[in-house]
Amino acid sequence: MEEKNVPRSSRRRIVLKISGEGFCPPQERGIVMDSVNRLASQIAEVAASDIEMAIVMGGGNILRGAAFKAANSSIAETTAHYMGMLATLINGLALQDAIEALGQPTRLMTTVRADSVAEPYIRRRATRHLEKGRVVIIAGGTGLPFVTTDTAAAQRALELDADILLKATKVNGVYSDDPEKNPNAVFYDHLSYEEVSVQKLRVMDQEAIAKCAEHGMPVMVFNFRTEGNLLRAAKGEHIGTIISNQASK
Repeated sequence: MEEKNVPRSSRRRIVLKISGEGFCPPQERGIVMDSVNRLASQIAEVAASDIEMAIVMGGGNILRGAAFKAANSSIAETTAHYMGMLATLINGLALQDAIEALGQPTRLMTTVRADSVAEPYIRRRATRHLEKGRVVIIAGGTGLPFVTTDTAAAQRALELDADILLKATKVNGVYSDDPEKNPNAVFYDHLSYEEVSVQKLRVMDQEAIAKCAEHGMPVMVFNFRTEGNLLRAAKGEHIGTIISNQASK
């Protein structure tokens, strides 16, 4: 019997892109559980506010495929990208346990088959998990090499019909230059997709921005290390930088 289309739940739904830097202190690598636990606490706080939440994992704290290939000529570039995908799964496992230790149900899903530790990512199944109040953690990127986890986040935000894509970073939003290196860098409160592309601002890769622009998916870039920011962003408060069809003022 064919399944009928079910209207999307009326609750606010977000997709959070969290990079590997969320799993360790600044300038460090690997997984540091103090950092993971702080992140998990913020995520559980969002879930407790009746907001549906899917999280797309990065893996740069363990391995970045492109950088690993550049430093290792004997590794095929495709292999390096798959290794990066597996790094996101390792992060996903750590985050899942940290969130569930706080009493918040989760589901870890992956585009790279790992049946003993995670469910395969299927859009309809992910949607049902969200509707049942589970935090959905998505690892493996798109499951394809040569595609960034930023693009994977844009893809998931679109197919899960999210209200907004949240990009968690270690700075307060989007700047004209790296604010940690250039104290005169200009902060942008609001940008259009076109401005991001034309100015080549380092927010997300161009493919991710193009996907969001084509379908009008708003993006908020914010500092997740500031206590309370994730909840504020999830509720729709304007913090950091908003990227949408509207040009900057």
